[in-house]
Amino acid sequence: MNETAGPQKDYEQDLRRAGVRITRPRQVILRILSKTDDHPDAMEIFQRASEVDPSISLSTVYRTMKLLEEKGAIHRHAFEGGRARFEQAGGEHHDHLIDIDTGDVIEFHSTRIEALQDEIAKSLGYDIVHHRLELYGKKRRKR
Repeated sequence: MNETAGPQKDYEQDLRRAGVRITRPRQVILRILSKTDDHPDAMEIFQRASEVDPSISLSTVYRTMKLLEEKGAIHRHAFEGGRARFEQAGGEHHDHLIDIDTGDVIEFHSTRIEALQDEIAKSLGYDIVHHRLELYGKKRRKR
């Protein structure tokens, strides 16, 4: 599992404030999510949680992810050709480059792309309120 270097997201506190009961399996799932910096799918979260507590079910993972998404604590990404993946909500805006050979998801930010999007929207008479950019590529082979 990839560990973040920065502060961990407190999903448990978010759900408690929303009136959601925090069970032992949910605590395990929330702890895993708070420490990850990748974009795991539900099966990857389930596998990580099962290593900590083998009694955790895949349906508990799905229900927990749905709850967190409804509360705005995580973002669900349905990248083309793959399972839905999840990442922490909040933080700086970024876009994604998906390696179609490995499925790796690389986060990036480009002020040039952001400026161009704003310029295009304004020229068409719009203000951008939300956007998502996903690029799909293959790693260049060295010659």
